Amino acid sequence: MNPLKIIETSDGSHTLYNAVLDETYHSTHGALTESLHVFIKEGLHHYLAQKKSIVLNILEVGFGTGLNALLTCLEAEKLKIQINYHSLEPFPVDIALLPQLNYTNALVENSQQLFSALHASVWEQPVQIIPDFILTKSKVSLTAFKSSQEFDIVYFDAFAPRKQPELWEREAIEKVITPLRNEGVFVTYSAMGALKRNLKSLDMLVESIPGPPGKREMTRAIKVAKENS
Repeated sequence: MNPLKIIETSDGSHTLYNAVLDETYHSTHGALTESLHVFIKEGLHHYLAQKKSIVLNILEVGFGTGLNALLTCLEAEKLKIQINYHSLEPFPVDIALLPQLNYTNALVENSQQLFSALHASVWEQPVQIIPDFILTKSKVSLTAFKSSQEFDIVYFDAFAPRKQPELWEREAIEKVITPLRNEGVFVTYSAMGALKRNLKSLDMLVESIPGPPGKREMTRAIKVAKENS
């Protein structure tokens, strides 16, 4: 029996409910709204407003339904910037569920084709989805993740701390902060105090900013360059 079930969220977009974890992949207050606010507006757009980069490396923890990747791919196409997107997902969603998700209904005309391409792409190697967006999906847990690549932005979209606490401990967070470039951005929907303390201990400048519907706050953190001794 498939433990995943499609449910409709408050903005009309779908999310998946995982019966094993008793947890949804996105906010029930609006899956599309949450992704656009947390990762696109407060992550990608915030970084671009500061850095004006035309080539970006993004690391995502939790590919899940592929919604964050789809929205970022559309932004790359619209803004004419090159994005290399590396996403971690140790437990890929059953591909049979994907055509039933309605994310592309509210997006641009070619979004269904892009959404299908993201999920059809092979694992463990870079795949060019469009000229401006290269996707690498890895079936690896955060705790086992190693990379020699540097990243500009981290989308931290793991399941909630109460469901997968090991992914929010300092050792796990350090896995994504270490390859983050100076002035790089870490962004997540969580506003947990322990997360903020962990980020500060890793030389991150932590901001508590307004969250999406249903969340009073979320967390964004900027990597601070260490001063030469």
